[in-house]
Amino acid sequence: MEYTKLGSTGTTVSQLCFGTWRFGRETGGQTETTKDEAHDLLDAAEEQGVNFIDTANVYGNPNGKSEEWIGEWLDERDREDFVLASKVYFPFDGWGEPGPNDSGLGRKHIRAQIEGTLDRLGTDYLDVYYIHRWDDETPIEETLRTLTELVREGKVNHLGASTMAGWKLTKALWKSDVEDLERFDVTQPLFHAAYRDDVVDYLDVCADQDLAVCPYSPLAGGFLTGKYERTESGVEAPDDSRGEIDPNFDEYYVSERGWEVLDEIRAVADEADATPAQVSLRWLIDQSKFTCVPIVGARTPDQLEENVGAVDVDLSDDQHARISEARYDEEGRRWGHRD
Repeated sequence: MEYTKLGSTGTTVSQLCFGTWRFGRETGGQTETTKDEAHDLLDAAEEQGVNFIDTANVYGNPNGKSEEWIGEWLDERDREDFVLASKVYFPFDGWGEPGPNDSGLGRKHIRAQIEGTLDRLGTDYLDVYYIHRWDDETPIEETLRTLTELVREGKVNHLGASTMAGWKLTKALWKSDVEDLERFDVTQPLFHAAYRDDVVDYLDVCADQDLAVCPYSPLAGGFLTGKYERTESGVEAPDDSRGEIDPNFDEYYVSERGWEVLDEIRAVADEADATPAQVSLRWLIDQSKFTCVPIVGARTPDQLEENVGAVDVDLSDDQHARISEARYDEEGRRWGHRD
């Protein structure tokens, strides 16, 4: 495993982060990843040198199960060996119905949720605490002041921002500067080689402000693993894959540009003696304008081992550029090229 500084912070993390959103999640009445499987995956991540673990208070059914399972696993280890990230925003219901203050980024909800998260993880601090979404109903000053208090109390080391518009991220950073509040150091957008939406503004802010980028779904829900095939009627998805069970898969992850990117990734993978998944992850890690630490999930330790193999893949400038150029849109713009 190779390690890197998390943006402009002094915290060192593995070049890949292990995501745990499947822990305790139920689909079709079945748990995607059971507790034993979760602990096996965490064991595998540790063995592969991954020290960065990502979760959220709402992961699992009921909410909080992912954090609980990670906490049980950590109980037998040195907490200081790991960098833990969690999130706050969405309604938290635990075993019951959420109340009127059980969502959003108001002071009351954040204060309640940080205590629950720390308790479930069995720790007295988080390394990264993300706002899971932007809250249009709460002034950003209230949110930032509350998060600043958590940092100054030693409950949180760094602040993170997940999905939001680039202008909202800019507004939050400006408010932090003018109000002398803690600022976001880490971001977690949806971003991958085949992403078809315009993320130029968002990533430009991250590059300009030296923010770490930890993209979720870096393999486009599995599309960039190469296991999907194009057919006249659409996409041929393997049994039990996300494309087979998620009715929104095609809308979210499949596009004409996506197929072009995947074709180039497959070609580069053949040249580099790597898998398409490894090349896709390496393309992200090699972003030159900002620190990029992809968040990878896995169903099995073997899948995780394959993903971790991305750190050993070496892409030439030409190979990296070919993937980037496959991302050109109709106006000739591209994202994620290596200068």
